Amino acid sequence: MKEPSSLKPGRRQKFLLAIGTDIRAARGWRPVKNLGWNSVRIVTLLLSDAFALGLAWQVARLLNKFYSPIPEPLVWWVWLGLPSLFWLFAGVTLLLFTHYGLYGATVRARDYLRAAQLVSCVYFISLVVAYFYDPKLDAPRSLFFSAWVSSVVLVLVTRLFTNGLLTSLRVSRQPSRIFLITNPNRMHRLSQTLERRSHYQVVGAAMVSTANAESTFNRILAARPDEVLAEDVPDVEFASGLYWRLRSANIPLRLLPSSREMLYRRGMPEIVAGLPTLMIEPSAFQSVDYRIKRWLDYGLSLAALLFLSPVFVGSAIAIRLTSPGPIFFQQDRMGLKGSVFKVWKFRTMTVDAPHLQPQLEQQNQSADGIMFKLQHDPRVTTVGRFLRRSSLDELPQLFNVLLGQMSLVGPRPLPLRDVSQFESWHHIRHQVLPGITGLWQVSGRSDIETFDDAARLDLHYIDNWSLNLDLEIMVATLRIVLTGLGAY
Repeated sequence: MKEPSSLKPGRRQKFLLAIGTDIRAARGWRPVKNLGWNSVRIVTLLLSDAFALGLAWQVARLLNKFYSPIPEPLVWWVWLGLPSLFWLFAGVTLLLFTHYGLYGATVRARDYLRAAQLVSCVYFISLVVAYFYDPKLDAPRSLFFSAWVSSVVLVLVTRLFTNGLLTSLRVSRQPSRIFLITNPNRMHRLSQTLERRSHYQVVGAAMVSTANAESTFNRILAARPDEVLAEDVPDVEFASGLYWRLRSANIPLRLLPSSREMLYRRGMPEIVAGLPTLMIEPSAFQSVDYRIKRWLDYGLSLAALLFLSPVFVGSAIAIRLTSPGPIFFQQDRMGLKGSVFKVWKFRTMTVDAPHLQPQLEQQNQSADGIMFKLQHDPRVTTVGRFLRRSSLDELPQLFNVLLGQMSLVGPRPLPLRDVSQFESWHHIRHQVLPGITGLWQVSGRSDIETFDDAARLDLHYIDNWSLNLDLEIMVATLRIVLTGLGAY
């Protein structure tokens, strides 16, 4: 049952103000002490991998010293007795280890296989790079294979030893600090279970109904836990907000999957104190990825405006010659944190279209009535129909991107008429910058019948966001624009 429209703005505003800026953006530097034991583990594993890679290269150089050394043109400089080529290999390898989560808080068997695969990948890619760098310059094959094999073996051996040592130290050290978020009737029992069956110390607790409250988040930061354990998070708005707020603070989230809504989240199954949990760790590159996304937004938007300037001119002339009225159409849309901004589009309807919409509401083809959809809208002009089918009417929103109001990829900003009919969980989409295109647009566009389905796609995009996902959506958008699928 939907809540009355008069109540929604207050609830929406309260929820959105609690979230703050785009939940993917960095919220300032968090001290290393907030990471606790995890920071020690990460640094130790990082040094272990670096030592293994360095030792592997020393072994390879020793084996090949007399008959196949590294060619002089490949030795640009030497540091700590190791050539520049090693530091390049080691740097790329450790960055890939970090990116693929090999320095997480938990030990997983698949990490060993992934480590071997990544080391091998770096070596084989180097063959391709070396060929394009100088086809006549080739490192000795014996040196290449000895360095590759010894790197794989020594990384696996040192990781096994280091993980074993860290496990022993963790048992002997102070208990891991954990903050609980659960129902009041479960707090005492869950706290006892964790402290009796595992090496955890409960340093704080909060009711699940206050999971997204600013006071709860401040209590978590003050308690400086190594992890947060959440159970029975009932609503998707709580789950998504909690996940991203903890991620921004570099605090791992552990879920007790007590409902199906939790099972789709990116988590690693792990048994803790006899309880099945899903461990969700923060990414080391989360703030960097978001900064890259924003740089790409501005750079690609500016390049697109320059490259597509003839299309802008042609569209503007066609609109002006075929229909009286302005070239551009502006409309209030809901953006980040519930802020209202003017979205720019090429005008595809008659000038009196907004005044005619109330008369067409009864013909709305949207199943739930939240969005207004009419396949054969009489207000659309002849040129406007072409602009809509080809999605050229959306191009002026590149100016919204340059103004910082939108991103290239994100949930579509909707008119205030649609937002006024939202249920509370629909406002999750306002936690991030809206986009010109998004997962909703490449998963059916106008063919999606209910807004609940569209909102679930927005939620999936937010919780699984990555630069790769943005790239996939942009490529899929180009394909759909060329075919005109789902547009009218």
